[in-house]
Amino acid sequence: MGKSLILVSHGLFSEELKKSTEMIMGPQADIHTVTLLPEEGPEDFLKKFEETVSSLEDYVVFADLLGGTPCNVVSRLILEGNPIQLYAGMNMPMVIGFLNGELIGEAVDYVEFGASNIRDINAMLASDDDEDDE
Repeated sequence: MGKSLILVSHGLFSEELKKSTEMIMGPQADIHTVTLLPEEGPEDFLKKFEETVSSLEDYVVFADLLGGTPCNVVSRLILEGNPIQLYAGMNMPMVIGFLNGELIGEAVDYVEFGASNIRDINAMLASDDDEDDE
């Protein structure tokens, strides 16, 4: 894989998202996680993030929440001139989209890919029922 993916989050969300993705896609050595634990502050998170990316050349960062500490810390690094791609609001479709894009060597619009996989299943089922009635 060319690029690495860094998942950053409050609590263990990023670690669990990686594990869940691996249930579908298999082991992922190029996905790294950085967590902000309840007893930690922004400085602790920054240190862990910098340690994680220190050996990586090319990476993308997915954050759990726009405006949260993990996203804000990485945003500050971008404002300081670091060339980091950062996306907030991560979900499993975004991670799978990233992996598939890397596998086939194509660019993926992570925002569109993540958002397009959000569906109201009840509405879809109701729509299917309506079509069955015709």
